[in-house]
Amino acid sequence: MTDDRDDGLEERRRRLSAELANRKAEDVAEAKRDAQSEESRKGMALGFKLSSEFISAVAVGAILGYMLDRFAGTSPWGLIVLLLLGFCAGVLNVLRSVGMVAPPPSMQKRNDKDGK
Repeated sequence: MTDDRDDGLEERRRRLSAELANRKAEDVAEAKRDAQSEESRKGMALGFKLSSEFISAVAVGAILGYMLDRFAGTSPWGLIVLLLLGFCAGVLNVLRSVGMVAPPPSMQKRNDKDGK
């Protein structure tokens, strides 16, 4: 009788340890999926940030150029010049955000003061 009971307990222990191993494997797989989705979200957020900075710089240049043409009567030169300046500013902002170009000197001085 005690042999049946010991065998039943042993079988139960093996089954529970197998279930525990399966759950641990599932937890590891879920953690890996969460890490991948977090990286994906960070990349998407950076992409939206960069695209919005670029588009806003071009749009501001175009709007200012159009307004200059309307009030000064220099059509279409104000729009063309300020649209190109907006494009250049957008590219520069994107490069600064990515870290390929140093921030302007005024920002560097502020960062140095804050850091000290």
